[in-house]
Amino acid sequence: MKFIQKPYVIIGSGIAGLYTAIKLSEKTDKEILLITKSDLRESNSRYAQGGIVGVLPENTEDSVELHVRDTVKAGAGLTDAGVARFISEKSAGSIMDLISYGVEFDKHADQKVELTLEGAHSVNRILHAGGDATGRSIELALSNRVENNPKIHIYRKTQAVDLLVDSENNCKGVIVFNKTRGEYETVFSSAVIIATGGAGQVYSRTTNPQIATGDGIALAYRAGATIQNMEFVQFHPTALDFEEKGSRFLISESVRGEGAVLKTPDRKQFAFKYHEKGDLAPRDVVTRAIFFEMREQGFDNVILDTSVIPEEKLRIRFPNIMKVCEEHGIDITKGNIPVSPAAHYIMGGIKTTVKGETSLQGLYAVGEASCTSFHGANRLASNSLLECVVVANELAQFLSEKQTEISALSSDCQIGCLISLYEKNKFEYKRDIQTLKNTLRETMWEKAGIVRNKDGLNRALQTLNDLKLDFNQPYKCRDPEEYEFRSLLIISELIIRSALMRKESRGGHFRSDFPKASPEADNSYISRDSAFIAGNCCDRF
Repeated sequence: MKFIQKPYVIIGSGIAGLYTAIKLSEKTDKEILLITKSDLRESNSRYAQGGIVGVLPENTEDSVELHVRDTVKAGAGLTDAGVARFISEKSAGSIMDLISYGVEFDKHADQKVELTLEGAHSVNRILHAGGDATGRSIELALSNRVENNPKIHIYRKTQAVDLLVDSENNCKGVIVFNKTRGEYETVFSSAVIIATGGAGQVYSRTTNPQIATGDGIALAYRAGATIQNMEFVQFHPTALDFEEKGSRFLISESVRGEGAVLKTPDRKQFAFKYHEKGDLAPRDVVTRAIFFEMREQGFDNVILDTSVIPEEKLRIRFPNIMKVCEEHGIDITKGNIPVSPAAHYIMGGIKTTVKGETSLQGLYAVGEASCTSFHGANRLASNSLLECVVVANELAQFLSEKQTEISALSSDCQIGCLISLYEKNKFEYKRDIQTLKNTLRETMWEKAGIVRNKDGLNRALQTLNDLKLDFNQPYKCRDPEEYEFRSLLIISELIIRSALMRKESRGGHFRSDFPKASPEADNSYISRDSAFIAGNCCDRF
């Protein structure tokens, strides 16, 4: 095994990882290693359609106070108002920063930035780029800067498989596996930053690409970091009701923001039966409204009627959605887009501060893999990209001011033992990982998805335990597919056990056996070496 030292290691190449790398390169003269298990320009961020929140001074209808109020309300009692205010106050500066990096947000004819409305927002405050390709536009601009930055070294097709934690519980680096060469490498570092994105692939229906397997959260959990609020999964109400390459194409909430209306296949509106804001209610409300209509009426999907939006506006505002729908024989000018809910975003993750600090010294996290308590129990639309850039900038500033030294501690007993596990080849028979993965994803969708209860969650846990026994690869695996399945098993257990402990319904977590919210809202925390605030900890994996 090869051993190297790098001052900063960033795991993940979505917007959070790219922005952190750029900011670190501006604030320090030290080398940065960016690790991506795929390649640049392929991440969960790429598929973010709607946009990014910006509380801009020229938007006189908006204010930080109003944005904080909307965020806290959507968060169903678990949003930290101080965190929300901090991030909101930084939003205008972050937008200007992105523009300076080459992001071209869409504008009106008078060259003013175009702002749109999304569910649970009080005013138009969402910036978008490329019509309905905001994530892709931002990621492309940042990727170009990263590739041309001599301080940033990129490991492509490389998977982080375990974090190095010494006997004093400090993170000192990471073990990585290069898919192309089939080789392992130990990287010692003073700061390891997890920016691996979400975990939507734990469900059989998701808008997330195949790479979204929760690797960063799983790495942090294995290392002993505190994980927060994993029961809160956001299911997007409107994914195109077709699956390709393991995911479903997202029909942005912005479409409803522009006037589209949800209807049953027999053309009846229903959203206002569930909430006074109807089609623009918070995502968890709209998702359950669709879920209940489909279940009670026996529908496979509902219809998003876009015929009320002028055709020219559809072509300009939603070119990507129009193109994909046309490929499936759907003319969105006629208004009959078949949609149904799909797993989209996880509000929980590695517990961090707004500077990206985790419970382990030397380990940091940013983006969807982290949990700053900004999103609470239900993320407000388009807040996620904002959180990425604000926290990434704060983290870069914090690390640039921190005096750190790299120490190669392969002699540390705990680290040495871990490294030795990846230097041995000890495999049993080859499992059919795809079959195991399909079983896991279907179980999670059916038993730990949009609507949950004790019986279903316990059955899901039993299936999960059977899969873990069959898989039985807690450390070194044969290939990237097995490492991703290892991550999915961990994420599934965290979601199930967290959902079992929360005996109430709140935000993205709905229990049919406990349909009401408790009077007091509490966060849930878990790590391999501690217990839930109000329950048992997960078994060691």
